[in-house]
Amino acid sequence: MKNLLMTGVALAALATFTAQAQDTSSGTQTSTGEWTGSGEVGFASTTGNSRSQNVNAKLTLNQETDRWKNSFFLDALRSKGQVTVVDAQGNSEKQFDTTANRYDFGASAGYKLDPRSYIVTAGRYDHDDFAAYRWQGTVSIGYGYMALKTDRTQLSFEIGPGYTEYQPATGTQTVNGVEVPLKEPRQSQVVARGLVNYKYRITDNTAFDETFLMESGTKNTYLQNDAGLAVSMTKKFAIKIGFQVRHNSNVLPGIRRTDTLTTTNLVYNL
Repeated sequence: MKNLLMTGVALAALATFTAQAQDTSSGTQTSTGEWTGSGEVGFASTTGNSRSQNVNAKLTLNQETDRWKNSFFLDALRSKGQVTVVDAQGNSEKQFDTTANRYDFGASAGYKLDPRSYIVTAGRYDHDDFAAYRWQGTVSIGYGYMALKTDRTQLSFEIGPGYTEYQPATGTQTVNGVEVPLKEPRQSQVVARGLVNYKYRITDNTAFDETFLMESGTKNTYLQNDAGLAVSMTKKFAIKIGFQVRHNSNVLPGIRRTDTLTTTNLVYNL
């Protein structure tokens, strides 16, 4: 079923690019129908008394025509640092090991009913070796509405049903005073998906954006909020500060519900 969910996300991505091809062949593509977006990358490294490496990268693409409103994203995070490892005899030593390893991607294709309303299909897949869930995959269909769109401000909403499958991370439980691993099989549930996108251009070279995602079911509710402030240096390059919060309402014992990520990235506008 995991492969089926990843296939669904891939099909959603394919649908966005197919939509552009259809508009071009029918002659209805507008002057704003080209794909636009940005790529981000951040890297940090320390040596000496402490040693660490951190790299994160993001790619976002958007396209809008008279008929379609489409998007695609890809994120990756990997970190290594000094960690203390205790062996079976109680001896501890420091090792340079992976402390974060995450990637996620997704796409949506929206068919416009009128200039503000659209029907949207969306899919996303998230893999994280150090989060509450090793992987999560969601496909959905819903209704979208562009509540506000001016030269400086954009605000849109999406809501609809979906299906999620996920693999809980290994937790811990105490048996006879000893902590032992606690594992659960992969889970699935029907969810209500909601998405809010907000963008505001503060000045000619400063912009704020925020995206809130909710996937709520009877077993677990997943919440993600991404906020970013970008300051342009040229037409193509900018510096962006980002803050991400991920929250799962239901996790195994020994695992935290909330993860955060703060980034400072160099942005290239496509």
